[in-house]
Amino acid sequence: MRNVGEFEQDKQICMHYEDDRGRFHGAVVPPTFQNTLFTYPTLGELVEAVQSEKHHYVYGRGTNPTVEVVEKKLAALERGEDCKTFSSGMAAISAAIINSVQSGDHILCVSNLYYSTMELLKYLGKFNISHSVVYSTNTEEISQVIQSNTKVIFLESPTDMTYRLIDLAEVSKLAKANGIRTIIDNTWATPLFQKPLTFGIDIVVHSASKYLGGHSDVLGGALITSKKIMETLFKKEYLLMGAAMPPSEASLLLRGIRTLPLRMTAHQENALKVAEFLESHPKVAMVNYPGLRTHPDFELGQKQLTGYSGLMSIELSQADYRQVEKVINKMKAFKIGVSWGSFESLVLSPNLNNNEGKLLKEQISPGTIRLAVGLEDVNVLIRDLEQSLND
Repeated sequence: MRNVGEFEQDKQICMHYEDDRGRFHGAVVPPTFQNTLFTYPTLGELVEAVQSEKHHYVYGRGTNPTVEVVEKKLAALERGEDCKTFSSGMAAISAAIINSVQSGDHILCVSNLYYSTMELLKYLGKFNISHSVVYSTNTEEISQVIQSNTKVIFLESPTDMTYRLIDLAEVSKLAKANGIRTIIDNTWATPLFQKPLTFGIDIVVHSASKYLGGHSDVLGGALITSKKIMETLFKKEYLLMGAAMPPSEASLLLRGIRTLPLRMTAHQENALKVAEFLESHPKVAMVNYPGLRTHPDFELGQKQLTGYSGLMSIELSQADYRQVEKVINKMKAFKIGVSWGSFESLVLSPNLNNNEGKLLKEQISPGTIRLAVGLEDVNVLIRDLEQSLND
């Protein structure tokens, strides 16, 4: 669990790391460099900069001083060597995956993943890149479905919607023994509560639109990895695909990162109280939240998580679409909407159009309701859940 010294170090990174006030005339907040290009006094100096664009400011699609401050903070928080930010979380995921495979390769997905990630993998089939899903978090079962052409193991821990944990050290060891690259979406935990690179994972991706931004006004993504991987990724998947984070978004993201430790602590406090209330409610069959001692992976969480975010799911005792719809529509404090990770509390269900067969295939209960516990008064949230669950 939480190492107090490490958490204090992370707070300093969030608030002050690489702000470089001497460079920016003592400005408390680094300026937003909104310009698209940078000029040089001589042609020779420009040519030199273009040849090493990752380390020089040339054009906004490559590097930018405001964006760079964000990237250095995120790399430090994840204990990674390098970071690039993107215009969306899916842009970061796409770059990570495409950099890791070529035609004829296979991608192994561990358990439940974000819907759009799965859609991307289906799309890559047109380039003869295949994928499969193992609906298990057990390392031994994961090892049994590795193919001779498996080049990537992609995972989320906790898993999407079901919030089971995966042993990152074991999966990393398995992957390295088979020459496989590992990529994790670490959005749920944030770099504050889980540092996958320290367990041997190769690439970490984030949707910065969630907790990192924290105010529902930033669209962005991030990718943190080694300098070796980033060297090729920057020249190809980053520069050529062109999904750079704009400096205006980077400025908002910087603001969000400064309060990340305070917000995540508050999300955790609220979510634990909500989860404990829901666990005792007769209409709720299951609460999927790793912070509960009754969670099947609680002990594993004690080893690799240092805290818990505000995202969880419940499974209703009456597991059907009509009951899910009824409960959600009665909620007032929890607003119905996609995404999560900001100040507001949100509710959604994977059972959007009575797709129970598909959910059962993915080992998700049709009675699943996802709750993103925000920063409102927790008593207000609990009362809202109580009235929505009661007939």
